[in-house]
Amino acid sequence: MTKDYQLLDSGDGQKLERFGDFTLLRPCAQAVWRPQLKQTADAIFNRDEKWALNKRLPKSWTVMHGGVEFQIAPTDFGHLGLFPEHADLWQWMRPLVKKKCRILNLFAYSGGVTLAAAQEGAEVCHLDASKGMVDWARENATLNNLQKAPIRWIVDDAIKFMKREKKRESFYDAIILDPPTFGRGSQGEVFKIERDIIPLLQLCSELLTKNPLFVIFSCHTPGFTPICMRHLLGQTMPKGHIEVGEMALYSPETLAIPSGSFAKWTP
Repeated sequence: MTKDYQLLDSGDGQKLERFGDFTLLRPCAQAVWRPQLKQTADAIFNRDEKWALNKRLPKSWTVMHGGVEFQIAPTDFGHLGLFPEHADLWQWMRPLVKKKCRILNLFAYSGGVTLAAAQEGAEVCHLDASKGMVDWARENATLNNLQKAPIRWIVDDAIKFMKREKKRESFYDAIILDPPTFGRGSQGEVFKIERDIIPLLQLCSELLTKNPLFVIFSCHTPGFTPICMRHLLGQTMPKGHIEVGEMALYSPETLAIPSGSFAKWTP
């Protein structure tokens, strides 16, 4: 049995991935090329937002990726509890993390970067507007024997929380954010990235300590290219070095899939 993740193939608007012992075929708008393999899978997620099972899947199982173990569970939206393209950012972050440094992880989903940072000895504030996702992340912490790690689990609207942290003068050595195109806060607050990204990043800048370590900003919104991400950090962060690029799913045996953009700031 294997616990690893692997991209197996892509094309015709789909991607074929192995999550541990199971292969899954899901829509992928970027994959406009031809597939290289005959795409058979244990389960297929179609555009009617339904799973078609060729092999009976368990309700959940575990996968190891980027040094972190995840609980995988097919959802009604086609998500599985893991965005594998983020793992390269975790690996870049690991050597920069200092013991007991304070890290804020916004829109934190199932906790990949939270747990990678905790493995390196950081104190992490994990924030997501969805209680279900925060609960899922806590289960992942237990899978990684990090249930007693110094992680604050927060269900809240990101901007409201950050404004309160600013008033409390609660500062962070590093901030990580992966904002959605559109989202709702825990009290129904509406987040629209085109409207809210500058105020959000400005708050990130204001919450950094005097000697910060880094900021990682990733995004899957179409139009938020690496150049766009550079401009956004350049206008909101203190003077420093900004590195930008394209996130992607890679495999030595098939074509890479572009999967959003990233920008990394260091002093």
